[in-house]
Amino acid sequence: MTSPGFGIYIHWPFCLSKCPYCDFNSHAGHAIDHRRWRTALLAELDHFAAETPDRTPTSIFFGGGTPSLMDPETAGTLVAAIRSHWTCGPDLEVTLEANPTSVEAGRFAAFRDGGVNRLSLGVQALDAASLAFLGRQHSADEALAALALAQDTFPRVSFDLIYSRPGQNAAAWRQELSRALDLAGEHLSLYQLTVEDGTMFAPAQARGDFVLPDEDESISQFELTQSLCEAAGLPAYEISNHARPGAECRHNLTYWRGGEWLGIGPGAHGRFGGEALAQTRSPGTWLAEVEARGHATAVRAALAPEERRNELVLMGLRLRDGLDPALLAEVEPALDRQGLTRMIEGGFVIQDGKGLRTTPAGRLVLNAVLGQLLA
Repeated sequence: MTSPGFGIYIHWPFCLSKCPYCDFNSHAGHAIDHRRWRTALLAELDHFAAETPDRTPTSIFFGGGTPSLMDPETAGTLVAAIRSHWTCGPDLEVTLEANPTSVEAGRFAAFRDGGVNRLSLGVQALDAASLAFLGRQHSADEALAALALAQDTFPRVSFDLIYSRPGQNAAAWRQELSRALDLAGEHLSLYQLTVEDGTMFAPAQARGDFVLPDEDESISQFELTQSLCEAAGLPAYEISNHARPGAECRHNLTYWRGGEWLGIGPGAHGRFGGEALAQTRSPGTWLAEVEARGHATAVRAALAPEERRNELVLMGLRLRDGLDPALLAEVEPALDRQGLTRMIEGGFVIQDGKGLRTTPAGRLVLNAVLGQLLA
């Protein structure tokens, strides 16, 4: 897929428990009226479908939260509704995020039968101590069993790991990542642990409950990640995402390539028709608003040209291929010429007939590069 495509993101906000590193709009919830939520998600989908009848969806992404906790009938009904509203691409990608608990894994076949053809599994670590630190509800054995079942059930499977954890060094990460690469099929998402404001880890870190690896160690683990994945045939196509050629996540490429997408569900964001949209964040409030008026749009505003250009730079340079010539021409007014020259001369970015992209050195310090380009 070379065009940005048109994506549909559906947010399921509920989890079994809130992970201490998570700053997403997710909530621990156990008493969920699945029929009521299915009706509301369908209503908001119907509302935005009426505004975008001429689009051709290329991907659907069920994110969260933990979408594998939703009733599989809900996922199947939403996929069917999307196919009825739009003429979809022949290779429509339908991704569901899942956690590898045995209860959820047992429902994989039902999600597949409902139209899900790509599973993203939140493994996060392969040892008991790390899983406990990260607040995960599954064991390493459950994760491996769920991964094997997913690979038997879905045509496309990815899983996540978090590295640069407290006490972890490059040697330990090499061993864990090598094991993960032996297990991986076509795609891996590998994230360095960062502590975000508003998470449970933030006050714990401030108290000194744990210490993350220092900058040199984090760099070593990042560079090791790139080299091992490249050697295994899963090069990084984005800062934290690795895939065999052709197996990249099409939905996320829509974001990174500046495409349009709908955001359905509590706190979901969207971009289409030159506007930026955000849905009401609180699940209870979102549900009440949708039932009252068919949608729960909290913010809807024209995306100013400068905002659009900045977003394209911020998202596009996360990709190994960067900004193609057409996108580069669109964003050039936003670029600081002196900063661009400094980054080129410093070996952090390349500008040529293929567009603008970061070098390996630039990807290592991407935030600093972006600060220079958008100064």
